[in-house]
Amino acid sequence: MKKILKFFDRHLAYLMITPAIILILLFSVLPILESMKYAFFDFQLNDQKKSGIYLHSNYNMPLSNETFEYIDYYLQIEASTVQKSDTSNYIAQIRENMKQHQQAIKSLLNNQVGIVKADKSDIDAIKDINTNVHDLLNALYAKDDVFYSEEDMLAVASELDTCIINSNYIGFNNFKQILKDPRVIYTLSITLIFTAISVFCELVLGLILALIMNKAMTGRGLIRTVSLIPWAIPTSVAALMWAYLYNGSSGIIAQVFSSMGIINQATDLMLTARGALSAIIAADVWKTTPYMALLLLAGLQVIPNSLYESSSLDGANKLKQFRHITLPLLKPSILVALLFRTLDAFRVFDLIYVLTGGGPGGTTESISIYAYKVMFAQTRFGYGSAMVLIMALAVGIISYAYIKFLDVKLVGE
Repeated sequence: MKKILKFFDRHLAYLMITPAIILILLFSVLPILESMKYAFFDFQLNDQKKSGIYLHSNYNMPLSNETFEYIDYYLQIEASTVQKSDTSNYIAQIRENMKQHQQAIKSLLNNQVGIVKADKSDIDAIKDINTNVHDLLNALYAKDDVFYSEEDMLAVASELDTCIINSNYIGFNNFKQILKDPRVIYTLSITLIFTAISVFCELVLGLILALIMNKAMTGRGLIRTVSLIPWAIPTSVAALMWAYLYNGSSGIIAQVFSSMGIINQATDLMLTARGALSAIIAADVWKTTPYMALLLLAGLQVIPNSLYESSSLDGANKLKQFRHITLPLLKPSILVALLFRTLDAFRVFDLIYVLTGGGPGGTTESISIYAYKVMFAQTRFGYGSAMVLIMALAVGIISYAYIKFLDVKLVGE
């Protein structure tokens, strides 16, 4: 019993963090690994031959059987339509050949069902069978007779080529295509501009707000509560609020800017690239500055007042106290605040999606919105996954740059 208690005492910390590790593995690590897997394949749901992940060539047996059944069905229709006996006999011969071809394919693949793995020799033999099928049908419709469903027959027969599923493993081609995609470069630049301006403004305004909330004054609790209201509002709701304010026909802000001469007319605010991006940044700064202030306020409250009192006795004014005491001791909190807000701003989606939808003309489209359109509008999950990994790499670089620039010591250093 003592040994068991001693074991639990030594390993209690590991047991306590086990649930957190399991959750991280399930909801963070596994999705990342899945994205990494898809990124190396040309995975497209809108393409029947690329709607799965195939390392080797495969053959779609259900589609093949269905196609041969439809071919036989249309041949029966043609047999009842043609007027010459030799054409009718030729159709009967084709039907028999189709049965033989279908059986030959089944024999090649050992009568397996579903999506069947096929080697190169099997695929080549199946291609020869498909060519023979097309030749037979083309010879049929070359005859001088009356036919009813030529277009439907040829369209159905073309599905035999679709049954052959080649490997869609493309290695690093998705990443190479991303580096050459001008839209990726543009959306990434828009995202970086949005992130840099909004996070900088939020840091400055958040620090000012945190300093105000940290002062001993009457009604400090009320000020802290009211200042957090914008952050408490859901982003989609806040975006709709700002959309009404920016509306060119009835929006208050658009009308005020127009009357002040900042913009030529009220409708220009959301119909120009610069105006729309500025409007998005303003809405994001209003929404998330309180969050930045809350993180910085936590750092300010752990700075001992005795340091300020000692510096005052030494003749240091407020500016020197801020420069030599507040900022150095606030570095860890600034790092956390910058990391959280930069990562959040870099993957901005809902604010832009609701406010502008990426418009006008895609000029405010972020990299997240473009990745969403690629993956869910175009169903190009392989290319979209590669784009998401590029975003993750960019986030890692930004995080590393923050740590080095602020010179904050990490745990264990």
